[in-house]
Amino acid sequence: MKDKQEKKAKSAKGDSIRWFFIVFILTFLLSMLFSYISTTGINSLPLVPAIIILIVVILVGVLFDIIGVAVTCATEEQFHAMASKRVRGAKTALKLIRSAPRVSNVCADVIGDICGVLSGAISAILTLKITASLGLGFDIQFFMSALVASLTVGGKALGKGFAKNKCNNVIGAVAKVLSIFEKN
Repeated sequence: MKDKQEKKAKSAKGDSIRWFFIVFILTFLLSMLFSYISTTGINSLPLVPAIIILIVVILVGVLFDIIGVAVTCATEEQFHAMASKRVRGAKTALKLIRSAPRVSNVCADVIGDICGVLSGAISAILTLKITASLGLGFDIQFFMSALVASLTVGGKALGKGFAKNKCNNVIGAVAKVLSIFEKN
């Protein structure tokens, strides 16, 4: 009995270490890729499209934070009934809920944090563009950083309450979208 428990504990520890490396490498590669694309792309864009991209990056971060919270609060019961009726996305929702810690980690931490870093980098580039285009003699980076942080944190604050109250609806919608890409 004790040997089984020790093996299970070692296996869980091995899984945690493996997950750490997967998340580390995934985050590193995605962050590099998106940072390169966004910063080089933002430099060549006019001001208004660059601002739109910044807003989209912030919204993506908030959206994935909502998904990350919702998956930890969602319950399986409603999706079992839907799966028995072969409702599209129900089986996917069950998979998401059963993998909630990892799904939440990828959505809220990996994607959410990458969006946070990207929005900071984009806001720095936008500050230079705004300062140059308006001929300002002072730095507005402190204002841009505060604005981006406020939009991000405020959006996530609103999103967390929504995600908690509508968790099954959020996961159902995400599962329907993901089920489009699954083999039947």
